[in-house]
Amino acid sequence: MSEEIKALEENHTWAIEDLPPRKKPISSKWVYKVKYKSDGTIERFKACLVVRGDHQLEGFDFNETFSLVAKMSSVRTFLLVAAARGCELHQMFVNNAFLHGNLEEEFFMHLPPGFSSSSPTKVCKLRKSLHGLRQALGQWFTKLSSTLVTYGFV
Repeated sequence: MSEEIKALEENHTWAIEDLPPRKKPISSKWVYKVKYKSDGTIERFKACLVVRGDHQLEGFDFNETFSLVAKMSSVRTFLLVAAARGCELHQMFVNNAFLHGNLEEEFFMHLPPGFSSSSPTKVCKLRKSLHGLRQALGQWFTKLSSTLVTYGFV
């Protein structure tokens, strides 16, 4: 949990502020997973902070959602064309991918479970997306697309 909080803070995912009047913060929860090596032994334990997106209200907290879907036949075709042209392919894993999407809406979240403040009115004002937000994938895709365009991709 402390590694996840450290990553969130280093990415400036939120700012700790007082809750403004007439604003309602969203809650969050911890999701725990055990990551295994290919031989079946435990590699590490992972904790992920997830916003309770099921508490978001359409039209109030979000207007639209986004779901990026790639058919396996499309992926195979892409790989076939790349191999036929002799392109070099690389695979990468983006750690905390959703944290790279900037939020357009104003969101407030209760402090993560297990963390507290000296003031009960303190909340996290989200600057970046978190897992669980209805618009997290859309924000991440927007950031990825704009970054690829700046590198000259079409």
